[in-house]
Amino acid sequence: MRLYLSSFRMGNQPQELLSLAYDGRRVGIIANAIDGHDQHTREEGVALDVDNLSKLGFDAEEVDLRQYFGRSQQLAQTLTQFNLLWVRGGNTFVLRRAFKLSGFDDILKQLLTEDMVAYAGYSAGVCILCPSLHGIELVDDPLYVPHGYQADILWEGLGILPYMVAPHYRSNHPESAATEQVVQYFIDHHILFKALRDGEALVVNGNQEKVVS
Repeated sequence: MRLYLSSFRMGNQPQELLSLAYDGRRVGIIANAIDGHDQHTREEGVALDVDNLSKLGFDAEEVDLRQYFGRSQQLAQTLTQFNLLWVRGGNTFVLRRAFKLSGFDDILKQLLTEDMVAYAGYSAGVCILCPSLHGIELVDDPLYVPHGYQADILWEGLGILPYMVAPHYRSNHPESAATEQVVQYFIDHHILFKALRDGEALVVNGNQEKVVS
């Protein structure tokens, strides 16, 4: 399993992505955590990710999971062309709904298990890999439902990581104060977690795991 999990955007060591992707340079960007934003803001967010990945030598394009709601077989076929999946931040609960409705959650688990793709991303793109989303409601609104989404709140994470992650910890970020509450929630409930400051990234390559900053 190959993961590059940043607190915010590319982090301070984005070159770590190059080794995780091996010789492949095709990247699929998952931006559904910002569904519900106005179209211009959403397009700017995707364009920023494309630009940052292009500067590293990647060939990136968006895979909009909304186009695959109820079409998981087509999504699985589309994802075979990518060496790396980049999942950006936003609302974790919206992202979780998009994963479920498209079947991306099950597809991703299989791809990572078979080492067919590397996974990278930040903020919501990291939290969604955890065992649960409990505590994340202190930062992201679980009741926010963009058009075309089901209203059910999904509290279970993907369980790809065996612990919780709190991004933006003690950082110059608008959500940093709320992250302090998330960390306290984890402590109060005796939940195993890692806190990441902006600039830091958790890198997993097989059995090796490290935090780079």
